[in-house]
Parts: sequence; C-alpha cells; structure tokens
Amino acid sequence: MSLLPKSVIITDDTMREGLQIESAEIPVDEKLRLLDALGETGAKVISIGSFAHPKWTPSMACIDEIAERFVPKPGVKYTAAVFNKRGFDRADAYYPKIDVRGKLHRISVELCDTFARRNYNRTQAEQIAGVDAAVATAREAGAEFGAVGLGNPFGSNYEGPFSMAQRMEMLDLLIGKWHNAGIKVSKVSFLDAMGWNMPHEVRETLLAIKERYPEVTDFHMHLHDSRGVTLTSYYEALQLGVREFDTSIGGMGGCPYCGNGRAAGHVPTEDFVNLCHELGIETGYDLDKLIEAAAIAEEVVGHSLWGHVSKSGARPRGAQLYPANMPFVETLEEAAHFRKGPQVYAGQLSPWKDGDALSR
Repeated sequence: MSLLPKSVIITDDTMREGLQIESAEIPVDEKLRLLDALGETGAKVISIGSFAHPKWTPSMACIDEIAERFVPKPGVKYTAAVFNKRGFDRADAYYPKIDVRGKLHRISVELCDTFARRNYNRTQAEQIAGVDAAVATAREAGAEFGAVGLGNPFGSNYEGPFSMAQRMEMLDLLIGKWHNAGIKVSKVSFLDAMGWNMPHEVRETLLAIKERYPEVTDFHMHLHDSRGVTLTSYYEALQLGVREFDTSIGGMGGCPYCGNGRAAGHVPTEDFVNLCHELGIETGYDLDKLIEAAAIAEEVVGHSLWGHVSKSGARPRGAQLYPANMPFVETLEEAAHFRKGPQVYAGQLSPWKDGDALSR
C-alpha cells in the first residue's frame, strides 16, 4: 500500500554539500549570487554552508562572510551544517538569520569506524561515548523528543556492506540512550555519504524501523547518488510516507573523505522536485526557477552539472509541446530551447519541410 505524503520538505544543500567539493577560489560574490537564486526557487529550507575548520573544508573558509552578507528571502529557513559545539556556537551567533537550534537534539553515529576517523577525526567508539552527554544536554533543555542519525548505514567503501542486523543494533543502542533519559524518539535520519543505498534496502530498513519503533513518525533522507540509484531510493521512501529529503541543484556535492569525490554527488533538486510534482506531491518549489538556478550554478562552478530536468525540461504539456517540424536538436545548448527559445537550434537541419510527411 502506498503512503505517499501530500507534501515534502526538501532541504536544498547546494551551498553546503555542493560547494564543499568545489574550488575554494570561487568568489564570495558568486556564491551569494547562487544563494540568492536558490532563495527565489520556493525552497523552504536552505543550508548556507558548513561551519567547519577551513583546514579540512577550504571552500567553507568564507562561511562567516556569507552569513553576514546574504539577504534572507521571506518564508525561507536558513540553516547550516555544524559538527561540534564550537561550530554550533559560531552558527548560532547569527540566529535568527541562521537557525541551527533544531539540530541540538539529534545524536548520530557512523556505522563505519574508518569513515568516522576520516571525516570527524573520531572513532566510532568515541562517537558513542559522546552520546550520553548530548542526551543529557537535550534533557536539560527540556527536549520532549529526540532524533537519531545513522551514518553510512548501508555500507562503506572501506569496510564493505552493513547488514540489517548491524543497522538495527546501532539503532537499538542509540534509541536506548534516549529511552534511558525518559525521552521518546520521533525521527531517524539516514546519512549515506558514501552512496551505498539501494532502493530495496532502503524500503526494508524503513519497514523494519516502523515495525520495531512505532514512536518514530518522521524520517530524514540524506543519501548520496554515487551509484546512480538514489532517486529510486527516494521514490521508495516516498511510497512509505517519508517527508524530509536533502538534495542539491544539479546534483552538486560529494565527499573528499569517501574516496569518490564529486562522483558522490546528491540527487539533483530539480529532478526530485519534478518527480514529486508528477506524483502529485507538493514541494513549494517553482520548477522553472529551479532550472534557472541550476544554470547559474553551472556558471558559478565553471562546469556542467549532473541534473537531467535542468537540461531537458519537465515533460512538456499544452503550449509547451515541441513543434512537430522543429529542426534536429543535438547539443545541450540546443536542448535548452525549452527555456531559451528556438533561436538556440537555428541553422540545424529539419526532418521535413512544412507540409510534408517524413519520407524515411
């Protein structure tokens, strides 16, 4: 039975996940230009970047300048990635312009010890050891519900696949920490930086969690598209009622610690929004403006991105249907006629003359 939600919350992670793997030499003015375009797309939640040490994430060295200079769009919640108390304090200094306070009550642990060491400079054991303090802080803050994040739950480029039993064992440990403090868990996040997700495993895991922990009512999907199946994994999640997803314009993204670099990109925001709209799910996004933002993103980073809808457009209907006698279209520039007009394919051969039928 399908449990498709009526609406979804799609956090656009372009400025953080996308730009963290791009050149650190991109000017701040260009980054602000992209952030401004994203704010016009109808996005409800936008991550402006990461408050991380510039030694490890050089492209985020300008995060404070971005935080100070950008002009918020009405109706958009701007947030950022924080990985420790110091990062939280830096980001929280810009509250309410930037809101990271909802992130206080989630505890996350990597299933992959190697990735924990490479990405966070902490062992898995050290991450687990720090959970009690985080839960205590949440309890002192009066948290009514907690959240759990499973890092790379499906597998690792360094340690191989993780089983359902391993996922559930870690989940039991983390949820047990909350329960011991008298706090129920309402949300589980999948944080799959290495892109090991497969649609059937995503579905099976969601069903297993729902069965064991009915108190969990929300799921958050942050799945990288390293193997080209994540849009399908997101579709499976939608079928089970999941409402929170992370994406980035054009599929920008990647991870310098996972061994795949930019190849570990995200689901393109415009592709996922198109899928949701075709399924009748509200996103709040304007697809045409997303496509324009994707074009700006390519200008900012200086290379083509990996989205599909931004290059071919949504399925045309009504007045947007292509003319039957349009000339051949071959290049990406010519394929952009749906937003740039027929002049981009001027001079190409036509398959037939006006009034004639195809003779081939």
